[in-house]
Amino acid sequence: MTASPSPSHIVVIVPTSTPMVSVTGARDELIRVIEKSFSDSVILVRGNEITIDGPKPSVDLIETLISEMLVMLRTGQGLTPESVERSIAMLRSDVRPADVLTANIISSRGRTIRAKTLNQKRYVDAIDENTIVFGIGPAGTGKTYLAVAKAVQALQSKQVTRIILTRPAVEAGERLGFLPGTLSEKIDPYLRPLYDALHDMVDPDSIPRLMTSGTIEVAPLAYMRGRTLNDAFIILDEAQNTSAEQMKMFLTRLGFGSTMVITGDVTQIDLPSGTASGLRVVRDILTEIDDVAFCELTSTDVVRHKLVGKIVDAYGRYDEKRASQDQRPDRRNS
Repeated sequence: MTASPSPSHIVVIVPTSTPMVSVTGARDELIRVIEKSFSDSVILVRGNEITIDGPKPSVDLIETLISEMLVMLRTGQGLTPESVERSIAMLRSDVRPADVLTANIISSRGRTIRAKTLNQKRYVDAIDENTIVFGIGPAGTGKTYLAVAKAVQALQSKQVTRIILTRPAVEAGERLGFLPGTLSEKIDPYLRPLYDALHDMVDPDSIPRLMTSGTIEVAPLAYMRGRTLNDAFIILDEAQNTSAEQMKMFLTRLGFGSTMVITGDVTQIDLPSGTASGLRVVRDILTEIDDVAFCELTSTDVVRHKLVGKIVDAYGRYDEKRASQDQRPDRRNS
């Protein structure tokens, strides 16, 4: 018979300089998140005291969580139910949330861009530590956004002299010629997500000047052919829509003093049937090469609406079910 954990009782005193509502949340929404995650414990708030009763492992973890929340508040970061949920997941993985959630990448236009999950922090760290990094995961996990933030940081700190953002213009092929407008106007819709991320981090008024000077370049993948890219931070977005040949072409553009980040979602491939995705193939080819990192992001790293993560998981289960059904032998002809 296994003995139940011994009960524990702890009182956490919140400094009077910290408004209690910032710790408990409006209408105690943050406390409710903690109570839901630790259903074996009781949390009571009176004045600036938070009393915790329950099994010792849970009480100790809640006490650590509140301490981490106070650290994050002191650094100027607001707390949300989502950030508290992520903090609990990190603590259960023996990771300090404050180490992850308070590490600034850049501050721009009154906002600070940071990693919001443990895997995002590992992704950002991998970019610092490697020349080529692959960020692979579903929509909403911050793959492209964080890569652009690291590119702007590298440009501001003069680690590179230019930023190059590129993505394959899938479906452009024959259809491109039928679209109205100049070539630039035709390809702009494919590049719009990169422009959007850039506008969040760089003064919009300065972007045309930086693009005219070549400091920032946003172009389709086809424009990379035949070039050597030195002293640049290069991002290839939507890499699942490259062929194996295009991926090789892109990777061999790497020049001295450059960093490459390749992002994509292998569950959203738009290539013609029968064309292998370069993002699927490249891991088997480069996985043993030093200075190349592969970072996996999952539905738990989705930082959009909470439903997005659930949608990603639901589609994953659906795809797995279909794959298992397709692999079953057809007994009708046996």
